[in-house]
Amino acid sequence: MSDYHVTAMLEEAVDMLACRPGKIIVDGTLGGSGHARRICEQIDPGGVLIGIDQDRDAIDQAHRVLPTEEPRTHIVHGNFVDLPLFLSQLGIDAVDGILIDIGLSLHQIEASGRGFSFNRDEPLDMRMDVRSDDTAADLVATMSERDLAQLFSRYGEERWAGRIARHLVKHRKTHPVTTSGQLARLVAEAVPAAAVRTQKIHPATRVFMALRIVVNRELEVLDRFLGTAVDLLNPGGRLCVLSFHSLEDRIVKHRFRAMESPCTCPPSFPQCVCGRQATVRLLTRKVFRATDAEIRKNPMARSTRLRAVEKL
Repeated sequence: MSDYHVTAMLEEAVDMLACRPGKIIVDGTLGGSGHARRICEQIDPGGVLIGIDQDRDAIDQAHRVLPTEEPRTHIVHGNFVDLPLFLSQLGIDAVDGILIDIGLSLHQIEASGRGFSFNRDEPLDMRMDVRSDDTAADLVATMSERDLAQLFSRYGEERWAGRIARHLVKHRKTHPVTTSGQLARLVAEAVPAAAVRTQKIHPATRVFMALRIVVNRELEVLDRFLGTAVDLLNPGGRLCVLSFHSLEDRIVKHRFRAMESPCTCPPSFPQCVCGRQATVRLLTRKVFRATDAEIRKNPMARSTRLRAVEKL
């Protein structure tokens, strides 16, 4: 267990990659490097790890904990959506496995100082890559009431999106919302007291999630990446995705099923005439979830979902 982050579904995810000595594996979201360290153990000797993260803190952590000689490691500060470019720069045509873990690290929540947590009063930033443009505070300050309500509803599935947006817009006329603590308090004020009492989660949970998703373009990046990732695998290579909420998981599920069953012919056709062939074998007919034992040790793993495919 790391003080930086407690890795979710460590054994299940790495086992699904089918790592072996000499393999070339990509960890597209290093986080605390828990998955990456286990991968390194299994691809040595002769293996190669390409580790990517858009968060500078995660890159620094990787340099501290990952091997420097064997297996060979290439640590890249960037977004996994640009994996084709990174592989080209390294002179690598294809890899044997890709893992992405689309969740917040414990470090980002507890120690980044970027306002990811509604339990802290920090600058309302929420950028995983601080080189990017708009912060969460920028969105709260500039978006219309209608657009904020749509954002909270679409990306946070927030029942009280309209009330929350209305309250934020009214408040910001006289007091800019610049910290995570301010935002959490305002959301809690907007949600009916009866709903707050009966909810199992903090009333600001879904609003924070929605803002984080939009600030980091998480769903857009995930969908774009899944559209090209299998092309980067050797035959028999595996793509594994850990997601943490239904919006992400839905994209992964639909993309994987489309890769396995790409035929677009109407059901009434006696045989396929579109000519589209399956490119993958689905390894997870049903989504894999963290075990009760893991959840007891690491409550953050409760919402983890694992899906994987193997390239034909």
